Formats: sequence, C-alpha cells, structure tokens
Amino acid sequence: MNNTFCTHVSFDFSSRFLPPVYILVFIVGLLANGWGLKSLLHNWKKLGNINVFVLNLGLTDVLYLLTVPFLMVYHFMGSKWIFGDVFCKVTRFCFNLNLYGSIGFLTCISVYRYLAIVHPMRVMGRITVLHSVVISVFVWLMVSIQILPDMFFSKTFGNKTVKCFETTSKIYVEDYLKYSLGWTLTGFFIPFLITLGCYGHVIVVLCRTNTTDKVLKQRCLKLLFTLILLYSVCYIPFHVLKNLNLWSRLLLNQNLCREWSDGVYIAHQISRGFVCLNSALNPLVYLHGDESIWGQLRPLLQRARQAVLRLYSTLSQVLLK
Repeated sequence: MNNTFCTHVSFDFSSRFLPPVYILVFIVGLLANGWGLKSLLHNWKKLGNINVFVLNLGLTDVLYLLTVPFLMVYHFMGSKWIFGDVFCKVTRFCFNLNLYGSIGFLTCISVYRYLAIVHPMRVMGRITVLHSVVISVFVWLMVSIQILPDMFFSKTFGNKTVKCFETTSKIYVEDYLKYSLGWTLTGFFIPFLITLGCYGHVIVVLCRTNTTDKVLKQRCLKLLFTLILLYSVCYIPFHVLKNLNLWSRLLLNQNLCREWSDGVYIAHQISRGFVCLNSALNPLVYLHGDESIWGQLRPLLQRARQAVLRLYSTLSQVLLK
C-alpha cells in the first residue's frame, strides 16, 4: 500500500509500559546480582575456571543497572531527555555492552561446559584461570568494537522535547538498519548457534552415557533451561523486532505505509522491556552451579510467602468490616 498518509503509531506506549519494567529490573537486578556476586566470591575456588566468565557477566549487569534510573526519569517525563547528548549515548552504550557482553560470556560458559563434559581428558589441566581472563578481555574488546559505531549515530533530536533514541533519528534509519543487520549476525546469531551446538551435543552425550554423575546432569539441564529462557524471552524477540521496527521506520520515511507498523512498534517496545530482564535473569547462571544458594533461598521465599498471606488476610478482614 503506497499512501501519503500513514496510520498513527502509538509512540506514547513506551512511556506507559517501560517505567514499571525498569523499576522491577532495577530492584530485582541489584538484589539478585548482589546476592549472586557475593556467593560467587565466597565460593571462588569451588566453582572453577568458569567463575571468571560468571563474574564478568555480573559486572555487565551492574554496569547497565546503574543507568536504569536515568531511563526511568526519561520515560516518566514523557520521553523527554534532560541529561544531554553525550550521556544519552553513554546510556545506550551501557545497554548494548550489557546485552552483547551477556551473550558473549554465556557463549563462553557454554563452550567451557561442552569441553568439560564432551572432551574432559583433552582439557584437564590445560585450561587455567589465566586463559579465562584472556578470553574475557577478548570478549570485552570484541563487544566494544561491535557497538562502537552505534555511538556515531545521532541519538537525540528536538529542541523543546529532546528524545534519546535507542537506535537513531529517522534521517539515518537506512544506514542504521544495514549496521543493525550485520551487528545482529555477529553479536547475536553466531553466538546463539555456538551455544545451541554446544548444548545440543552435551545433551546427546549425557543421554548416551549412563556413568555420568547425576548431579552434573542436573546442573547442565538447569543451565540449559536458563539459557533457553534467556534466549526465548529476552534475546530472540528483541533482535527480530528491533530490525522489523527499523524496516518499518524506513518504509514510513518513504511514505510506504503498512498496517502492521503500529503492531511492530508496540511489540518492539515490549521486547525492549523483556530484554532488560536479562539483567535480573542472568544471576540464575550463578544459582545453578551452587546448590547452597537454593538452600538459603528456600526459607527466605517461604517467609516471604507467609508474610504476603498474612498481609492478604489482614486486608481481607479490614475490608469485610
């Protein structure tokens, strides 16, 4: 459909939907990452070389969570950015660093798990903490190089009401779409295939081998479930809808209107909320490897449940009087 008039896109949806998500992510993310990092440092020797990647995973989460309050203010003010162009770019840079750093370190964890289970004799004693540190530095460098071009795209627009774009202003959408597609391939799709291949092979080996330790099987299955959850809820929808939304914006710039433009925009904003949840879900990677944390969490969750039930009972009695 080629029209000069395009249907209205609900741009105000993000200001209604994202603030509650940011509040939830900020509170749960800080508590979960604080708990996870404390447990990680307490059990440093027990967890092995893989803890270097888990530590870096936690650091990427904390770095992003520190910028979330500024995004809350932005959306509470009706998508009005008051912190300047440079800090807008810094905020978006931290988001991307968290997102693609998380994917990178989760991929490293998957490869290490694969080597330890499928090729234990080949890697025994050959992989040291130094190797993990070097690989972590490499991941930080690669992720930074991938997202650095994003900093050169215009992020703010407007005089009275300044916007802080997640991607860029409409003038540069065509170039940004090309960059985003390449970025999605290298920063998400290839690591996703590596992770999928590693755990696919691990599951086959675990199913075929009857002598494998049952605890090891359970931990691998828990980690696999965590990764499936992260990719299904956070990563896959975000990358698909981000590029669809950029394509929709490009078509709108050319007055090529599509009925699905509004739906894609809303779905993309929802996926933005879900992808932020990775900062709160990543600590599950710490939890799966340390059963003692689950032992500590169970009584806390039970007490929280009892407190909620008591509060509900009290409110019910008050309302019935």
